[in-house]
Amino acid sequence: MDTGQNTMIFSTDSGIVALDSPVKLKILEILKTGTTAFDDLVEKSGKAKSTISVHLDDLEELNLIQEKTDPGDKRKKYFMLTSICLACSEKPMREQYIEHLDNMVVSGLNGDSFIKHIFQTIRYGMEAYGFNPKPIMKKLGNDIGTKLGPVFKSDDYEGILNELCVFWKAHELGDMSITNVRNPSVLIINCYHCGKMPNVGKTLCSMDEGIFEGIFSSRLNAECTVTETECYGTGHNHCKFVVEEK
Repeated sequence: MDTGQNTMIFSTDSGIVALDSPVKLKILEILKTGTTAFDDLVEKSGKAKSTISVHLDDLEELNLIQEKTDPGDKRKKYFMLTSICLACSEKPMREQYIEHLDNMVVSGLNGDSFIKHIFQTIRYGMEAYGFNPKPIMKKLGNDIGTKLGPVFKSDDYEGILNELCVFWKAHELGDMSITNVRNPSVLIINCYHCGKMPNVGKTLCSMDEGIFEGIFSSRLNAECTVTETECYGTGHNHCKFVVEEK
């Protein structure tokens, strides 16, 4: 969750909510790490108690958060996130999008998968018009990975990573290799998602981050964080993902 964005869009049980308040976004960023006490929210936000209290009431009314009371001390209040960040606004990347469309036509004539190009066009087309889809792409990827988990047989990170290499190759998603097993990291060349994208100054494979996280969590029953640290979108000739167990 990047509070440097102008507007962020959240999914709640009541529908979509768009926020542009820096204080509210800061509170939601803090709550993203887990249930947090009122006093901790005040300290971490650097705002007055009265200010935080007003914003918490607003967020609760919007169904973005939920208040809890300490069973042992009714005076202590805790808050938890009950919404999902879907997307945020950003500077449009129309030049890169036009370049992608031109490459799509040429690649399609050369026999590349047109379906893959359609997926890429939707993904980058959103960014071309100022809509950063990274959060929702990661969430969708996590949903996919959770469903895929039972397909894998291994019961440890090393085994699953080796199976992923075979899976990625079989489905023409790229050439995957494991660069470090003790502190797992994954390297992908010829990435299906961004392999032909120019350097746009940021990583682009949030859906793959989510897929990996979903597979690991559903298969190993353990939470982990997968972060793309290098990407074709950052000027590299590969994508690199680092796996950290929580």
